[in-house]
Amino acid sequence: MNNRLDQTRQQLYLPHDLLWGLAPEHLPVNAPAWAVEALQVEPPVVVRRAPSPAGTIAVGVRGKTRDQRFACWMPLSAVTRCVQPEQLITPALAEAHRDWPLFKALAQLAVPLNQIGVRWGITGSLGFQLASGIEVTHPASDLDLLVRTPRPISRAQATSWLELIAQAPAAVDVQLQCPAGAVALREWATSSSQVLLKTQTQPLLVDDPWAVECAVA
Repeated sequence: MNNRLDQTRQQLYLPHDLLWGLAPEHLPVNAPAWAVEALQVEPPVVVRRAPSPAGTIAVGVRGKTRDQRFACWMPLSAVTRCVQPEQLITPALAEAHRDWPLFKALAQLAVPLNQIGVRWGITGSLGFQLASGIEVTHPASDLDLLVRTPRPISRAQATSWLELIAQAPAAVDVQLQCPAGAVALREWATSSSQVLLKTQTQPLLVDDPWAVECAVA
């Protein structure tokens, strides 16, 4: 019964969701000192793709520099709050007055993405900053977006989306969230016969990302 409850709770939290509640005492003994220090201000951690032992969820701790990333497991009982990428769109657009390319890119892409009718959200450094209030972006930062695609999109559609994104004033990376994992929009828009699908357990080279079966995305 407890295992089924854990699995249900694990499935509530999706890759790129931001969770609050991880404390220094939850870290393993081999955790780097910077990770312990980072958790002192109670920042969110990001859900990552990895198998999770019962009662836990795989997460990543973010430090002050780009190379400071620590993978660990968070007790499900410790989660106090969850924010999904879609919930960051409104606060992000409120920041679009900033004269930085990534904010200009976001303002430019928000309308067409909404018109396409897909669920999308903000991940990466900007997503972390918006959720936590901790400044981690800079004028040259990329814009990372997640687009929920429960149903297949054609390569022609992917190409048209990529052409739209290419007009943005900042580098934009888009991940397509399929039922079994995620694939890069840029890769699906190519003519390559196979693409890399990031699943919960391992990356796979596949012909069709939507044809792969997996219990948790």
